[in-house]
Amino acid sequence: MHVALSVFALVHMTQYMFHIASVSAVAYFAFFGTIVGYNFVKYDGLARTKKSNMSIELKGIALLSFISFLAVGFYFFQLRFHTQAVAVGFLILTLVYTLPFFPNRKNARNWAGIKIYIVALCWVGVTLVLPLIDAEIPIGSVFFVKCIQRFILVFVLILIFEILDLANDDPHLQTVPQQIGIRRTKILGLLLLIPFYFLEFFKPDFEFIQLAVNLILIALVALSLLFANDSRSRYYTSFWVESIPVFWLLLLLFFDRF
Repeated sequence: MHVALSVFALVHMTQYMFHIASVSAVAYFAFFGTIVGYNFVKYDGLARTKKSNMSIELKGIALLSFISFLAVGFYFFQLRFHTQAVAVGFLILTLVYTLPFFPNRKNARNWAGIKIYIVALCWVGVTLVLPLIDAEIPIGSVFFVKCIQRFILVFVLILIFEILDLANDDPHLQTVPQQIGIRRTKILGLLLLIPFYFLEFFKPDFEFIQLAVNLILIALVALSLLFANDSRSRYYTSFWVESIPVFWLLLLLFFDRF
């Protein structure tokens, strides 16, 4: 639910940035789709192995996922046809990420070094590409600037997760901290925040409110990255870090009132 709320907030950010008037079906499709996709990726294997002896918590997750699946179907049929086609494309990417389609092969989630790129790409697609396609916003330079910015933001946030998971991740995953170490991972993340901020100036009509909000955002992300380590509580990422997109939206809405 918390991850889905972050996705919901990023869809709203897209709608705000591109002046999409109403909360479209895409936002709810993304919210419920995230619950289904996240639970499928995280709990599918566990549910299949414990089919006959599922805990109350696992049954609750399965029920929530089923209700969310029905909601996803409802909002999917409210999308425009071309939006549906793109959404199916990202669904296939999620399935490739989760399920082993080839004999004696691991799923894409376990392919060395590729996990972070697939996840970041899916987030960009769902929170940025889908809302713009459904609103029939013309594809231009601003679209590509925002895609790069969104990819960088999600990439850096995932780096924080990978640092915290370093002690438990399979060495064969070849996550960024496993390859270059925690210190260099933090430096990489901090360096990526620089183009994230200055790309805003490449917009022909950049807004000073957005620049101010983005400055607060990168300061928050930078601090979260600097204080991340593999001995931190899971709540550090599963609550505070995942809240950053929500906080970003609230900041923008707050400053926009003045």
